[in-house]
Amino acid sequence: MNKLKILYEDNHIIVVIKPYNVLSQGDATKDKSIMDDIKEYLKIKYHKPGNVYLGLVHRLDRPVGGIMVFARSSKAASRLSKAFNEHKVIKKYLAIVHGKVKEKEELIDFISKDKSGNSCISKEGKKAILDYELIAYNKKFDCSLVSITLKTGRHHQIRVQFASRGHYLLGDQRYGVQDQKQISLFSYYLSFEHPVTHEKLEFKVMPSKENYWTLFTV
Repeated sequence: MNKLKILYEDNHIIVVIKPYNVLSQGDATKDKSIMDDIKEYLKIKYHKPGNVYLGLVHRLDRPVGGIMVFARSSKAASRLSKAFNEHKVIKKYLAIVHGKVKEKEELIDFISKDKSGNSCISKEGKKAILDYELIAYNKKFDCSLVSITLKTGRHHQIRVQFASRGHYLLGDQRYGVQDQKQISLFSYYLSFEHPVTHEKLEFKVMPSKENYWTLFTV
């Protein structure tokens, strides 16, 4: 089991930092996921002999790291899923993109999947919306650090929307340049109403200073 970085935990939810290159949930590769690690942790901590319930209410792409919330009860899962679907959860990402972008902008596109399983801009796709703000520009390496507020949760949305405008994410092996480095995309902020207590919860974590993140003071 990977060592979990837990930000919050109670009987209803658990908030963790998903490491880079770890699945949100299991897939055909059979590689271990963050869900597997959390279930194992809960099983050991609470001495649960059987299967541990854990509800997945949102995802991060495998290469992407950052904050995730999971439900520990079906009631919490249902309410959190509803909050995500109704866009009541605030999700923010940090990204480093190629080139210099505008100070702030709303990106609106329609995204669908092509035959290879990649996402692409398409008139037949689902509506994808995000807002971003420029935090800093590195002239020497011609790249921008941006804060992104995701309004919809389409497959590879951030990566595709920026790449389609010539501002691919640094380290994005699929939609950018294959430089064999870690993608510079991190889910650094998550805010939502607790599904049971209705308390407002807010979490903020900065990415560690490695790979492209060393180009900026985050």
